[in-house]
Amino acid sequence: MVLELREAGFSVQQQRPISVYYKGKVVGEYFADLLVDNLVLVELKAAAKIVEAHEAQLINYLRATNVEVGLLLNFGEKPDHKRKLFTNDQKPLLSVLFDQ
Repeated sequence: MVLELREAGFSVQQQRPISVYYKGKVVGEYFADLLVDNLVLVELKAAAKIVEAHEAQLINYLRATNVEVGLLLNFGEKPDHKRKLFTNDQKPLLSVLFDQ
């Protein structure tokens, strides 16, 4: 997938660390499977089906960053996908940063 996205002209980062800070201290760390053009978080799964926990994970990643669009792609028995949107105006006022 990464090769195809890059060949199509997209910037793709794999296993992008996401640190959540509160009062200057890290309170959580996540790793997004893919970050495309710094605009879309992509979470990849190989499960029997997409379950609520997968969707919650993606929403939490969106909540913890300034990224507003997420894709959940499942390559299990029956391939499936979900698109999630979490706009920045809905996010809590925490100091949230991507690790550099």
